[in-house]
Amino acid sequence: MTDTPHFPLSAVVGAEDLKLALCLSAIDPKVGGVLIEGPRGMAKSTLARGLADVLASGQFVTLPLGATEERLVGTLDLDAALGQGTAQFSPGVLAKADGGVLYVDEVNLLADHLVDVLLDVAASGTNVVERDGISHRHPARFVLIGTMNPEEGELRPQLLDRFGLNVVMSGQPLPAERGEIIRRRLDFDADPQGFCARWASHQDALRARCEQARALLGQIALDDQSLAIITERCFAAGVDGMRADLVWLRAARAHAAWRGASAIAQHDIDAVAEFALRHRRRAHATQSPAPASMPPQTTTGNSTSSAGQGQWGELPAQPQAVGARREVPVWPKKP
Repeated sequence: MTDTPHFPLSAVVGAEDLKLALCLSAIDPKVGGVLIEGPRGMAKSTLARGLADVLASGQFVTLPLGATEERLVGTLDLDAALGQGTAQFSPGVLAKADGGVLYVDEVNLLADHLVDVLLDVAASGTNVVERDGISHRHPARFVLIGTMNPEEGELRPQLLDRFGLNVVMSGQPLPAERGEIIRRRLDFDADPQGFCARWASHQDALRARCEQARALLGQIALDDQSLAIITERCFAAGVDGMRADLVWLRAARAHAAWRGASAIAQHDIDAVAEFALRHRRRAHATQSPAPASMPPQTTTGNSTSSAGQGQWGELPAQPQAVGARREVPVWPKKP
């Protein structure tokens, strides 16, 4: 029995920013994956599954929200331990995702320690398991895609920062775009194989473009001029740490490869700026200047007054720099 094909990524209407971010992560998985913010019903999982089809393996693995750490990283094979008396490794979700896409829906509701493990492995490309009498390591190179609705809870800043790119999806497509989305979905539901056949040439072209970009990536230098521009803009944005600089530079190189260029250009840097900065940018209030002069004071004995106003020992309020909260779109909670 043939499995129902995935909705082709090339047939998705709109969501151009997200499609670009996904393709850049596929071109260079070291970018660190994509965190998608948006309300329900925005085809986030459809886009993620469509990305798996343009990768060489086509592997798409979903991490369930209630997964345990053993299911994520792998554990001792109990059948082998009890039946043969040997300690063998039983692969987890990370092993199954190697070479493909690992999709985590509502990643903000996943236990923090699991998100931490997930991001560690995504960054290193290797899963190391030391537990239950076994010592095992295996490759785990995948494109990590997480989705979340901030109205249902935020990720801790430390975890938020470790996602390479961040894209926000709008919940209000224009009427004409909405109509085309519905038409294509109805066509796909009525005849999945026929629909995919009609979009096969577009999908093949997208797959070929990603493969050519991956082959070209290593020939594009992470040059000092691009790095200087990026570090200046990261400093101006007030980001914490150095991850934004590295992610931005890698994403700009992937964008250059996506264009088929031989070097990073200003256009590449600008095209991925918001992807790399949105979830890391920290706006700071400007500190007010100190008053030019103080009111005249009179001293009587051990007390001091300011033109007969205030109380002894009273000091003017001091301005404090306050970090502004990240802007969070307002979406309705899931029923």
